Amino acid sequence: MPDGSIMKDGKKQAADLLQVGVITGPHGVRGLVKVKSFTTDPSDLTAYGPLTDETGASAFGLDIRGEAKGQFIVKVDGVEDRNRADLLKGLKLFIPRAALPQPEEDEFYHADLIGLVTVLPDGTDHGRVSAVHDFGAGDLLEVALTGGGTVYLPFTLETVPTVDLAAGRVTVDPPAEVEAEGEKR
Repeated sequence: MPDGSIMKDGKKQAADLLQVGVITGPHGVRGLVKVKSFTTDPSDLTAYGPLTDETGASAFGLDIRGEAKGQFIVKVDGVEDRNRADLLKGLKLFIPRAALPQPEEDEFYHADLIGLVTVLPDGTDHGRVSAVHDFGAGDLLEVALTGGGTVYLPFTLETVPTVDLAAGRVTVDPPAEVEAEGEKR
């Protein structure tokens, strides 16, 4: 898009913004909200400066007040009651990409991996990375397969031996137990 935006989940998002958290709901009656952090160190949620919505148009001042069940209890500037806090449920929180440090060698931001083409070690087209998840046992690449369907691959050196951001592709070597294209490999 000419204005530097991308489409994500059917919504316009500035290309230079990265999601670092989401408001999951209100907490109590005084305007506090629960926030799930997506930063490597969850407490870094507010370390990179003001957070914005996915368009970058609205900024949010956050003050972390506590933690409960793996989420932060946060005061959002200007939100004084539960009704206003409830309106923020589901709000994705972003920071400018420029606020983040450059990743170390062999480290990648999830946003950089999404959309990359996946190829097998012999160069055969495999699919495209559609998402990166961490369900508690390490990062998984969700790959939309070229022939249809989806597969989850562990983001390990063994399964993903090469990530070439400049070329826009990753080499994948799916483990034998992973179903690929509807069959056991």
